[in-house]
Amino acid sequence: MLCSSLRSATASLGLGRRAVSTIAQKYSKAVYSAALSKSPQTLTKVQSELNAISNVIKEVPDLKAFVSNPTLSAKDRSAGLAVIYSRAEGSKKEPVSDITKNLFGVLSENGRLGETQGVIEGFNELVAKYKGELEVVVTSATPLPRDLSSRLETILKQSQTAQQAKSLKISNKVNPSVLGGIVVDFGDKSIDLSVSSRVNKLNNVLQQSV
Repeated sequence: MLCSSLRSATASLGLGRRAVSTIAQKYSKAVYSAALSKSPQTLTKVQSELNAISNVIKEVPDLKAFVSNPTLSAKDRSAGLAVIYSRAEGSKKEPVSDITKNLFGVLSENGRLGETQGVIEGFNELVAKYKGELEVVVTSATPLPRDLSSRLETILKQSQTAQQAKSLKISNKVNPSVLGGIVVDFGDKSIDLSVSSRVNKLNNVLQQSV
């Protein structure tokens, strides 16, 4: 049932689009253009740095709180960014590039550090498009069984969008809030086959009926 629903949805991927912040998108495009104008190698380095920073923010609660707090002083923002850069450098201690630092400097000055994850996500999508890669994220309440994962991969590979890409990368993200079913994200498109989505739609209908 789930696979047949996905098969129908992938036949017309315009069914839905992920809510992408236009503000984050603007910064994503700016840092992507700046990195690519230097060289493809610089683009790869900046992507590595941004992904490391994304992971650091997710893993360290204090840093997650830091980027989410727009009331901090310029001095506190500068100190917080220094900590993020240091942790992102890791054991290799390879300095973070000026392009990445300039991005966060502008985000900080404009009070947009809260857009960090969206900016990085948008940047990764632009890089994937440049490289001809298509990343598909399948979100489910629990890890997908191997047989179901294989069937979903087969269906996804048959979609027109996937066939236009040079390579297809599929990952499974676990989020208990979907309750059941799956949510499939194709770049900027989304197919919501989750139980939580159906519950929300039912709630909306019931509220309108009262």
